[in-house]
Amino acid sequence: MANHKSALKRIRRNTRRAEINGDRLSRIRTYIKRVETAIRSGDQQAAHEAFKQAQPEIHRGVTKGVLHRNSAARKISRLSSRIKRIA
Repeated sequence: MANHKSALKRIRRNTRRAEINGDRLSRIRTYIKRVETAIRSGDQQAAHEAFKQAQPEIHRGVTKGVLHRNSAARKISRLSSRIKRIA
């Protein structure tokens, strides 16, 4: 256990940030699952709409440091190509 005041504060902050980052990552996964579900159903219009909602959420994860930039780009690219293949 930490003894210094600054170390105790850092522990509190890290716990809170871990909770926020976990929530954000969970939200990103949920949006991705919505797109994948629409893709599996074969409805290109629904998949495209879900993708339009997921894309900013994935980019926000990059901005907040939850996802790596290249990982986000890869996820978006693969979802996009899967949506195009439906047609």
